[in-house]
Amino acid sequence: MTKTTGTAGDPPYLRIVAAIRRRIADGELAPGDRVPSTRQIAGEWGVALATATKALTTLRLDGFVEARPRIGTVVAGTAPAAPTRRRPSPAPDPEQELSLDRIVRTAIEIADAEGLSALSMRGVAARLGVAAMSTYRYVSSKEDLVLHMADAAFGEESYPADALEDWRTRIELGARTLWSLYRKHPWLAQLGSLTRPLLVPNLMVHGEWMLGALDGHGLDPTTLFDIHVLLYSHVQGLAVHLEMEAHAEAATGQSEDQWMDSRAPALQELVESGRFPTFTKVVGAFEDGYDLRLDALFEFGLKALLDGVTSIVEGQEAVT
Repeated sequence: MTKTTGTAGDPPYLRIVAAIRRRIADGELAPGDRVPSTRQIAGEWGVALATATKALTTLRLDGFVEARPRIGTVVAGTAPAAPTRRRPSPAPDPEQELSLDRIVRTAIEIADAEGLSALSMRGVAARLGVAAMSTYRYVSSKEDLVLHMADAAFGEESYPADALEDWRTRIELGARTLWSLYRKHPWLAQLGSLTRPLLVPNLMVHGEWMLGALDGHGLDPTTLFDIHVLLYSHVQGLAVHLEMEAHAEAATGQSEDQWMDSRAPALQELVESGRFPTFTKVVGAFEDGYDLRLDALFEFGLKALLDGVTSIVEGQEAVT
């Protein structure tokens, strides 16, 4: 294991490792507690993000912490025994094993655990244990890396070779498949917009599946594509809030429920103002408050959209 005694001659990342280990040993950080993020470490110790990432990577490899998607890095369930000083055994050169796939998968792990804002080329290199410039042999920039990440993430799900006969069932499968990918990788919803779409092959696979379901029912090209865009925007539009909530919770330290509780006086003031009678009536009807459930909203919205599309498709088929 890595030497982590934190002596004055140690490089900065090892001094950070030693400090966080002391917090764990002293009980200041208990199993399951979040440890400082890369940005928090960088700010507290005055180091670069790459150095902070290397410190967290060292703690993870030594078994003191673990990364949990959408939570961040937390103290592992059982802290390992203190490492002994011994000559490390020869290890393969990580740069000889470096590949585009390893870089992309490592970057996805970082984005899944800490959000896209925590991603940097130096941070990826630090987690891989390679020189900071090594990754540039495979990707030219962070923007290029993010495109590769998106393509890989969208490629994690595929569709049956034999197309389903019922167009509505096919669209439901496509929409739920996309939703599951956004659920797994919330940062995906932050990439691209309806006006400036993300053009990567594996996202096009999902688009082709949806367009193929709508094709052949007498819809003119504009109507067909409008329906496709509306369905996609429903999925992405809700998924955007997955990452936004994760960022807000990390920034404020409050869960969604805690944040709403802290805004209770402001809500009460609006209710008692008398200016919003319908809002007051509806809110007052909730016994335990309104529970915003994105998964339920996704399904509710999908059904409403498809009910509307069904009338359009059936009307056009009747004409033709």
